[in-house]
Amino acid sequence: MTTLRIATRKSQLALWQTEHVAARLREAHPGLQVELVPLSTRGDEILDRSLAAIGGKGLFLKELELAMQRGAADCAVHSLKDVPMELEPGFTLAAILERGDPADAFVSNHFDALASLPQGARVGTSSLRRQAQLRALRPDLDLRDLRGNVNTRLAKLDAGDYDAIVLACAGAQRLGFEARIRARLDAPAWLPAPAQGAIAIECRSDRPQVIALCAALDDAQTRSCVDAERAMNRALHGSCHVPVAALATRSGERLHLQGLVGSVIDGRCVRAQAHGSVIEAEALGVEVAQSLLAQGARALIDAV
Repeated sequence: MTTLRIATRKSQLALWQTEHVAARLREAHPGLQVELVPLSTRGDEILDRSLAAIGGKGLFLKELELAMQRGAADCAVHSLKDVPMELEPGFTLAAILERGDPADAFVSNHFDALASLPQGARVGTSSLRRQAQLRALRPDLDLRDLRGNVNTRLAKLDAGDYDAIVLACAGAQRLGFEARIRARLDAPAWLPAPAQGAIAIECRSDRPQVIALCAALDDAQTRSCVDAERAMNRALHGSCHVPVAALATRSGERLHLQGLVGSVIDGRCVRAQAHGSVIEAEALGVEVAQSLLAQGARALIDAV
């Protein structure tokens, strides 16, 4: 194979991530031609409703998978946090790249931190996970929906529509907006989305040559962490419809997984954590999920 065609969303962040993958692939395979196939997805086009209302984050994948099925692209690049826990039959994640910053970012033009916001301040985010944690920490805030790409969200903040917004650190950093981050929202007080900050390459399962090319970029440390986080989410039947958060960290051959399920209604949160071996990442995810369910997570999930 001399040319590899990568399907990607057209957003600035998606294009940055795909260009990053393309550069890494050219570096790993001298002589390989890599072409981008930019596509528009329903998740990008429908911005006046929440993702949960229009069918979930899988809407960011469908058109890219169809392009692979009809032979218009060989693989696709995704933010792994947008990838459903169960892939469509016939697809596989050939590589998960070294993770960026998994944390969320507090962004404001007038306030230094979440605790500095005045009573009733307007905070923008459409993420149910972020809304639940904001409700838990600051029940007085006025939480407002905020969809669109990073540039759009920052422009709405700058226009005065919000007093603060919450974004993924990785997205802001990748697009050169790191200076806009006023504070990192860190574990254990605040947990990110499962697999936040990780980039994945999806391929058709019946394309071994494509899989082999992409697998050169796989990062074992990142994969073990996100496997645990996604296993927890899968065991909870989580999606963007429910406020589920998770973060796994690795030390040597051991993993530490923290998980959370929250309520966007009243900010109630249940938390659990566990340690385990790297080779048992998925089992660790299931263990934390079961602990969350034992504390009442199902009622919080069903309430959504």
